[in-house]
Amino acid sequence: MRRRATSSLPGLTRQSVLLRKKMDARAKPAHDGSTTSAIVLRRREFITLLAGAAVAWPRAARGQQPKTALIGVLSGRSPDESAQLMAAFHGGLGETGHFEGRNLTIESRWAEGREDRLLELAAELVNRGVAVIAAVGGANSALVAKRATSTIPIVFSSGADPVKLGLVASLNRPGGNVTGVAQFGLIAKRLELMNELVPTGVSIAFLSNPHYPNADDRSREAQKAGRALGREVVILNASNEREIDVAFANLAQRKRSALLVDNVALFNNRRQQIVALAARYAVPACYELRDSVVAGGLLSYGANLADGYRQIGVYTGRILNGEKPADLPVMQPTTFALVINLKTANALGLTIPPTLLARADEVIE
Repeated sequence: MRRRATSSLPGLTRQSVLLRKKMDARAKPAHDGSTTSAIVLRRREFITLLAGAAVAWPRAARGQQPKTALIGVLSGRSPDESAQLMAAFHGGLGETGHFEGRNLTIESRWAEGREDRLLELAAELVNRGVAVIAAVGGANSALVAKRATSTIPIVFSSGADPVKLGLVASLNRPGGNVTGVAQFGLIAKRLELMNELVPTGVSIAFLSNPHYPNADDRSREAQKAGRALGREVVILNASNEREIDVAFANLAQRKRSALLVDNVALFNNRRQQIVALAARYAVPACYELRDSVVAGGLLSYGANLADGYRQIGVYTGRILNGEKPADLPVMQPTTFALVINLKTANALGLTIPPTLLARADEVIE
């Protein structure tokens, strides 16, 4: 059976067929001895036509290649510690048909815990003419990105209320050029867990970064939750590596103490330091991110951060596909996980109550 040809050079095929028909019609046997020279001449014409079409085709093919979008990532974190989170971000982009190296280019800027650099890094992305900025690794990234541009769409991740921060008008109708994913309101819940875990005679401290947006509100939230449980909550402030050391030294002087670590970029970046200090001073500490418990922290309660990054990737892709950030509601996690490190509990001499252990979604032994 003869298979129908499907050429990627439709114009070339039609011209070739027409020329061949002309040659066949004109190259009939003659008796004057000129047939051979006529055929040779027309073959030369045919080859010339092929060469011209072949040169024209790559230009047309290049014009049909998909357009490559340029987006920016602005993060207060470091690239090494964010590798898994960025893999989730890429997964979300892929769900909307966008793949780096195929139809997407990503410019990333990392503050690596130095949030004073964020404004400069945001300005670089704006000057590069990115189509969307994914502002992650802390609410400061989003606030700085919003200061840098009022026109480029911004998709953020935030551990604080984005309405109180002034990022959006409301969660359902963000307005403007900003939307994203927000996880907040978990301070009281984490304090309840610590209340179950440590004896009533143990004081609880709240480690806060005073330079973080909304830091005073978060400290007040912790103290209010403490009063509701009949516990005094002491605020410890730290805005850099040295001050974290000082805060733990002050906490150790209180003898019987436990610690609630706020979910901010600085403390997430310095989680190895904080976990090590908690072990050195034998302080039971509760975190929001699972990563800290994997690193040796006692327990955590919070949403799946990687899934939040995936959702940011989805929103970024949807905006590239034509949707407006003002019409995309701020997403909030609906599922949360309690993670307990039994090895750390044993090292601290703590017995995890059976009721708390039964509620754990993951136990690290």
